[in-house]
Amino acid sequence: MTAPTHQLPADRTPDPAAPVPAQTGHDHGPAGRADQRPPATDPERWPDVVARPRASRARTAVAERIVRRALAKLPLRARLGGVEAIGLGGPLMDIRDPGAFFGRIGASGLIGFGESYMAGEWDAPDLVAVLTVLADNAAELVPAPLQRLRSLWALRKPEAQLNTPEGSRENISHHYDLSNDLFALFLDETLSYSSAVFRGFPAEQALLPAAQHRKIDRLLDTAGVREGTRLLEIGTGWGELAIRAAARGARVTTVTLSAEQRELARTRIREAGFADRVEVRLCDYRQVTGDYDAIVSVEMIEAVGEEFWPVYFRTLDRLLAPGGRIALQAITMPDDRLRASRSTYTWIHKYIFPGGLLPSTEAIERVTAEHTRLRTAQRIGYGAHYAETLRLWRERFTERSAEVDALGFDAVFRRMWTFYLAYSEAGFRSGYLDVQQLLLTREPNQQETP
Repeated sequence: MTAPTHQLPADRTPDPAAPVPAQTGHDHGPAGRADQRPPATDPERWPDVVARPRASRARTAVAERIVRRALAKLPLRARLGGVEAIGLGGPLMDIRDPGAFFGRIGASGLIGFGESYMAGEWDAPDLVAVLTVLADNAAELVPAPLQRLRSLWALRKPEAQLNTPEGSRENISHHYDLSNDLFALFLDETLSYSSAVFRGFPAEQALLPAAQHRKIDRLLDTAGVREGTRLLEIGTGWGELAIRAAARGARVTTVTLSAEQRELARTRIREAGFADRVEVRLCDYRQVTGDYDAIVSVEMIEAVGEEFWPVYFRTLDRLLAPGGRIALQAITMPDDRLRASRSTYTWIHKYIFPGGLLPSTEAIERVTAEHTRLRTAQRIGYGAHYAETLRLWRERFTERSAEVDALGFDAVFRRMWTFYLAYSEAGFRSGYLDVQQLLLTREPNQQETP
């Protein structure tokens, strides 16, 4: 799955005095009770959570009017200040501090919406259900006239998040170098941080490793990976795909920008007995040279950035040997929403994935047609599978919250991460997002060039 304002400092010692924030899955009752105190917050780590952004009275009033009108038409129940309730009925959204909530949205839109949750100013017994309702109605939440004026009110991505080779290293490090131990707490034993493919629903924790292997095997099959294949993997993760490809007899070159991932991936590959078949490089995809029979990349295109999509696909075209195949797994969004929001700076950019942008399948086809000889030969969607994968991660993250604390991540981080996992799950449950496996090949009747 922005120049961050809250990079975690080297000292991650937890604050023993910090109260545990309200957990999702429970109705916490009217606002103002003692068990609803927001988590103690370190202003150096979380400056924009501690200090509410300033917004004019007029801007806040407009935001409140828009949000109230939107909530009133939705199948949920929004409770404001423990008293007033609006909405058509459904999952509860408990807005404990309406003034702060509307003020943050007035100042910074959806970034303020997420920061308000991080601050404990609103919560929900079933966070995914509330966010799914919002995702279901995302295109209509803001009135059409204001959507047409998006460029005037929406925050724009900072240039510091541009995915140049240097910027990409910083953006990737912000997320993937948080802590290998953190990811190990909620991922399964394969350490696969991408959608699994299940045999049926509902999914179960015990079946997640097999479902991750099923996903990997489908990608390797799609790319035609077998004994002797020269395989390039763009985006190593923690090495599971490389291990599985090497077990087939492939010679694997895998690249990553995360130093922490590279270290653990090399250890896992060595322990699996494939150090002689797999090379893990710490480098940008643009720096890779050579010819490869197969190229596989799993949920890495989301970190490329629209400005560099042509470079990315030209690089794949350049590295692919004649007759080769490319298998991509990509999270996608509708093309109309991509066009409307492509330059908007979001909560996800600020706190989770700086510089990221989800493509649409149409965008991939446009870029490959305009800049490469590559064409989409096959694509299969697995959106419902990602929703289940995210549910399992979220449940495990919640169950192991004490271990997250022990790693030095504070209560605000846990609320942020819970919101991120729930927000993503809701996107897939609503159908707003999809995840697809794509096969790219060169046009069959076009002459190959060196």
